Amino acid sequence: MTTIAQDEASFRYQSNCSLRDVASRLRSAQCVLVTTHSKPDGDALGSVLAVLRMCRAIAIHAEGWIVGPFEENLLELSGSDAIVRVDPKSPHLPDDSFDLVIVVDTGAWSQVEVLAPWLRARHANIINLDHHARGDAIASTRVVDVTCGSCTALLVRLADELAVDLAFGADSEGRYSVAEALYIGLATDTGWFRHANARASEFALAARFLHAGVKKDDLYARLEQCHRLERVLLESRALASLRTLAHGTVTLMSLSKTDFDETHGLPEELAGVVNLPMMAARIRASVLLVEQDGVIKVSFRSKPSVAGGSFLDVNQIAATFGGGGHVHAAGARIKGTLAEAAQQIDAAFAPDRA
Repeated sequence: MTTIAQDEASFRYQSNCSLRDVASRLRSAQCVLVTTHSKPDGDALGSVLAVLRMCRAIAIHAEGWIVGPFEENLLELSGSDAIVRVDPKSPHLPDDSFDLVIVVDTGAWSQVEVLAPWLRARHANIINLDHHARGDAIASTRVVDVTCGSCTALLVRLADELAVDLAFGADSEGRYSVAEALYIGLATDTGWFRHANARASEFALAARFLHAGVKKDDLYARLEQCHRLERVLLESRALASLRTLAHGTVTLMSLSKTDFDETHGLPEELAGVVNLPMMAARIRASVLLVEQDGVIKVSFRSKPSVAGGSFLDVNQIAATFGGGGHVHAAGARIKGTLAEAAQQIDAAFAPDRA
């Protein structure tokens, strides 16, 4: 049996099995737990829902365990799927009934720290499915494909290995299918097909999902046009804090605890806020600092190159703070105050480095 210590001794975050192997293990499982990183975004929750619906399609019992905070408009997309919401401030851990665990859209211990004690005791029975370039030895078995525009773009191949109909699970209005869950991840992680990771392969997948009955306009309205006014007030606070770095090519915004208290906005309502300054032509990258319980959460975004020009690899910058992600979208956490974090970001984007 492979142990965590053995795996970490010679660890490289790359695939060590095939999706056919994963499908075989799923078919032989009795009870499956599916989880992802805390504060799940569209790709994370879409990936969890997709695996749950695949398991239901092959008559395997499965539950999704997700750690908050939660964006309610995302959770409403779960329909009747078995989702257990874990409060990070007073967590409860799963019992021993699960014989297989699937971790999707992350491979970093820091992003699953609430469930980490339970996961570490089950290393041999964990499968990790991810599309990020960096991760840890969370699982004994993993499939990592950084060429995928989303984790759900990887999972559609698992559905094919399981011979699951992508329309499975749809109700009378065409909602809650496997395809819908997969589309949620693909659409949100590509910025609704605007980002550099929306390539011909991603559009081809989107076409498959639409043929399977996904109603894209309905999904867009349910995800992007149903926010609370408090979110808009938070956006205004973030934009009011904006200043530029690196000779005016990078923006830095921040949100303090006071901003949340006074607007009644919530941290989980910030999806997409970091992208707002990149509407300006001269801006190459944007950074958002968010004060949360003594830790500063940092979100990095950058534009792809145009006509062969240069671009900022924010994944490399995030890595200097112990974070990571993708070339144009990454995150990290910095201990200290907003002012201290801003000073470190200033240094990271100094003209001789940016």
